Amino acid sequence: MTINKASIAWVALGLIWGSNFIFMKWATDYLTPLQVACVRIALGLFPVLIYAIAKQQIHLVHLRHAVHFLVMACLASAVYYYGFAKGTSLLPSGIAGAVSGAIPLFSLLAAGIFLPNETLSRLKIIGLFFGFIGVVIIARPFETGLGSASTEGVLYMILGSLSIGLSFVYARKFITPLGISSAALTSYQLGIATMVMLMITELNGIGEISKSVTALSGLILGLGFLGTGIAYIIYYYIVMQMGAIKASTVTYMPPVVALFIGVIFVREQIVLTDYIATVLILVGVILVNKQKEI
Repeated sequence: MTINKASIAWVALGLIWGSNFIFMKWATDYLTPLQVACVRIALGLFPVLIYAIAKQQIHLVHLRHAVHFLVMACLASAVYYYGFAKGTSLLPSGIAGAVSGAIPLFSLLAAGIFLPNETLSRLKIIGLFFGFIGVVIIARPFETGLGSASTEGVLYMILGSLSIGLSFVYARKFITPLGISSAALTSYQLGIATMVMLMITELNGIGEISKSVTALSGLILGLGFLGTGIAYIIYYYIVMQMGAIKASTVTYMPPVVALFIGVIFVREQIVLTDYIATVLILVGVILVNKQKEI
C-alpha cells in the first residue's frame, strides 16, 4: 500500500490548525491576548526563516517592497493573530474554532468588494448566506445582548477572519505580481510583524505563563513552532503537491478538530445550536470553494 505523503501532510495541518484554539485558550489564562500573539509570531518566524534561507530564497533586493510586507505583516499576522487570541479568550475554544471556519467566506466577501473582476455568483452568495447565518447563531446577539462575552468574542474572531481575508485580496493585487516565493514572503511578513508587536506589546508579566507547563509548552510548541512556523511550511508543501484549490480544503478540518478537542478533552459545554451553526459555516465554505472548481 502506497502512502500518500501529501494526504498525510494535509491531515497533519488540519490537526495543527484545529488544536491552536485550545493552546490559545490556555495561554490567555496567564498572558494578555496581545502577548500571546506577539510570542506566537516571534516563535513562528524562526522555522520559516530557516527554511527560506536553506532554499536560498531570501534576497536583499526584496526590501524595496517593504511597504507591501508591512501591510501583510499587519493584516495576515498582527491583527489576525490578536483577533483570534482575544476572541478565544472570551469563547470556548471549540466555538472559536468553529467561527474561524468562516475565514474563506470573509476572503470572498473582501474580494467581491475590493476586486472589480471578482463576481459574486448565485452559488457564492448562497454560500455566504449559510456561513454568516452560522456565525450569527454562534454569536447569539439577540439572546445574550451585544455586550456579552459570547458576542464580543465572536466579533474579535470576525476581526481576525476579516483581516486575513483582506490580506488575501491585498496579496493577490500587490504581492503575487512580485514573483517572490511564499517562504520568503512569510519570513518578511513574520519578521516585520515581530518588530511591530514588540513595539506595541506590554511585556511586563509575560513570565506568568511559566506557572503552567501545559500553557507554556502549548504556546511555544503548539502555537509558535508548530501552529505558525511548521504549519506554513506544510502548507507550502501541500499546495505544491495538490494544487491551491485542493490544498484550501484543509480549512474544513480545524473547526471540527477544535470542537472535538473542546468537548472530548476539556469538557467544554457546547449546545446543539453551536453544532448546527458549525455545519452551516462548513456548508457555506464548501459551496464557495465548489464554485471555484466549476
